[in-house]
Amino acid sequence: MAEGRRRGRPAGRPAPRPRVDATRLAAFDVLKAVRVDDAYTNLALPAAIGRHGLTGRDAAFATELASGTIRRRGTYDAVLTACVDRPLAKVEAKVLDALRLGTHQLLSMRVPAHAAISTTVDLVRAKVGPGAAGFANAVLRKVAARDLESWVAAVAPDPAADPLRHAEVAFSHPRWVVDELRQAVGQDELHDLLAADNDPPRVTLVARPGRADRAELPGEPTRWSPYGVVLEGGDPGALPAVAEGRAGVQDEGSQLVATVTAEAPVVGEDTRWLDLCAGPGGKSALLAALAAGRGAHLVAGERQQHRARLVARALRGSGGVAGVVTADGTRPPFRAGSFDRVLVDAPCTGLGALRRRPEARWRRRPVDLADLVVLQRQLLGSALELVRPGGVVVYATCSPVLAETAEVVTSVLAGQEAAVLEDASGLLAHVPRAAGPLPGTLQLWPHRHGTDAMFLALVRRTG
Repeated sequence: MAEGRRRGRPAGRPAPRPRVDATRLAAFDVLKAVRVDDAYTNLALPAAIGRHGLTGRDAAFATELASGTIRRRGTYDAVLTACVDRPLAKVEAKVLDALRLGTHQLLSMRVPAHAAISTTVDLVRAKVGPGAAGFANAVLRKVAARDLESWVAAVAPDPAADPLRHAEVAFSHPRWVVDELRQAVGQDELHDLLAADNDPPRVTLVARPGRADRAELPGEPTRWSPYGVVLEGGDPGALPAVAEGRAGVQDEGSQLVATVTAEAPVVGEDTRWLDLCAGPGGKSALLAALAAGRGAHLVAGERQQHRARLVARALRGSGGVAGVVTADGTRPPFRAGSFDRVLVDAPCTGLGALRRRPEARWRRRPVDLADLVVLQRQLLGSALELVRPGGVVVYATCSPVLAETAEVVTSVLAGQEAAVLEDASGLLAHVPRAAGPLPGTLQLWPHRHGTDAMFLALVRRTG
């Protein structure tokens, strides 16, 4: 016995904790931050990746593991429900996070089953304990018995009998979101849109004109924006133009919103531009660059002070900036009729950017939509007071939901005798199938255009 003790671990000393793969730890940290702290995935990821010292392929693996798990949580929970002997609400939250990570590796990543299971079991043993590790091992072996398509066929309702519930499970969107998107895009394209929401987004850069040329940025030029490139890989912050603020990370749809705002024709003077809801500053930075090239100046307004600081940082070194103002856009401190162009990039549900903000589908509630619509109407009304006769307002949302798009524009213009909806289609004539829900409005889509689902309406002040 004494000899056995000398060869093994000393009596009374606890067994050493298993070494857990750093990429899985980083992804686990992100899921916890999103769940416990209401963190945003795209902000929690860089912090976790840096904390665990990940680079290159390891950083990319952790990014896909965390983001993909959050996107497909609805589907994975339906699978886990079929494999667990108790309601998921009774499973410890940390264990459930790990099970979701393991399920994503088994069903949606090119990870061998034995590696997906063993690394997840090690993670649970290190973070919770040996009993929970045995439970995780048993559950994941059941998950591994089928592929994703077979599991969806097993756990999702018949699409003919309950199409909304089938889409909810198969494409991992809450039922109310499925219904809102169906009304916006139509049943024929619904599944294509939901599938596109689950695709990892491409990293798109913008070269701010007058400060950078997109030829100096690595990657393929964007299809629709004249200022963008799609980055093939690597850290965009390591590029000199990005580090110096001459370029930035910006979805192509967002670039097109700024482009339409700058290119819409105005009658008369064109020197004072306003971004009414500027945070965090991506559109403001592009607008400021475009304004500088035309001898105009941009005022950027933002209600929240910390977001106003982000705007100021984005605009640092830009020409064409008249100032950053911390102010409530529904009660703006500007003189009526003092701007030639106004952009209202209104706060919205963000249901058009579910590729980039995977947690939004689980965090948003129908009551949020009702509250946001009230705010959106107020902001558009304020913008129409701030623009002069002959000037234009661009109303934009990163959502295709009709209540936030067509219905806001219709309701506000119904009470305006001195404003008209203009046809903006000519401003994006090179973008096919971009017609919006109201004549003359524009609607971009992930599955059609590879952009966020940006809505734009062009309104002119007439008197």
